[in-house]
Amino acid sequence: MENLLKNLEELREQVSKTWRLLDIDRKKERANEAKIEMSKANFWDNHESAVKISKEAEMLNDEVDKWENLLGLIRELEELVAVGQNEKDNSIDDIAHKQYKELKAKYEELEFYVLFSGKYDASDAILSIHAGTGGVDAQDWAQMLERMYLRFAEKKDFKVEILDRLSGQEAGIKSVIIKISGKWAYGYLRSETGVHRLVRISPFDADSARHTSFASVELVPDLPETVEIEISDKDLHIDVFKSSGPGGQGVNTTDSAVRIKHLPSALVVTCQNERSQHQNKESAMKILKAKLFKTKEDEREKKEKELKGETKIAQWGNQIRSYVFQPYQMVKDHRTKFEKIEIDKVMDGELEGFMEAYLRFKI
Repeated sequence: MENLLKNLEELREQVSKTWRLLDIDRKKERANEAKIEMSKANFWDNHESAVKISKEAEMLNDEVDKWENLLGLIRELEELVAVGQNEKDNSIDDIAHKQYKELKAKYEELEFYVLFSGKYDASDAILSIHAGTGGVDAQDWAQMLERMYLRFAEKKDFKVEILDRLSGQEAGIKSVIIKISGKWAYGYLRSETGVHRLVRISPFDADSARHTSFASVELVPDLPETVEIEISDKDLHIDVFKSSGPGGQGVNTTDSAVRIKHLPSALVVTCQNERSQHQNKESAMKILKAKLFKTKEDEREKKEKELKGETKIAQWGNQIRSYVFQPYQMVKDHRTKFEKIEIDKVMDGELEGFMEAYLRFKI
């Protein structure tokens, strides 16, 4: 049991170190502050603010409880093993080893969140998919990616809201914008930004020829209201039009859909999920602000890397990942070299391996 006690001590020290890295004490303080705010009589006067604080408190309490529970169970097991060692009672040896393995596995699961080092990793995410060149094959590929991310979100119990979706004429989609809400949604999904390449026998080719299709994926955080992004009205060109359904047919008799172009950056955002033009404009502006913020952050990061003299990794056409269905099956990330041959599981939303590899690659 001496080795087990040593292992438990090392595990407790690892947990304590990670506790400090995640600043659990400060999160516990913030959870208590939120609890005090929630107890005030006028708390629900500002419904939007109240919902935000309640959600934050729930997430903080959940995280703190998990770490406190793990640390408490490790200490309890240490005491049990110490008693067994003093009394030379070997009957608890097997049970203690089993519990140690379970606690170590639990720690490794929780430790994963240390990888979420980005400022907005805990935020909700706005995901955009655009079909590349390749006609109906590319549009079908964009829809396959859409399903993959929706399945991932479902498995993580994230909330999903389609903000804009443009269907293809024959099959698939030309583009889609999805808001994905949940703890660490952006932290998980930011690994997906870039060009995704598909190689397969085309179901739309009468000769059953092998085709290569591309689609681009973009991720931006759903920024909190406290982040200030100033946009001048003179820098915007706003169009309104009728919302469209599959194949482009109109589904709304009023001009409720909104397209906003930011002239200095040439960024364009379209939103047509709401029946109200005002709501669509509000959503589109929020997405535009997030994209402008992300562009500025990327520029700042690029300058920092240039000053540090960091070398760039050559990436063909910014392609981040290849999904090969024929002549063999494999999904490979070209940045991290992580790969998986179970392509059906990947397309069904099993993306954690790629995401973890990317987060470790970025450290």
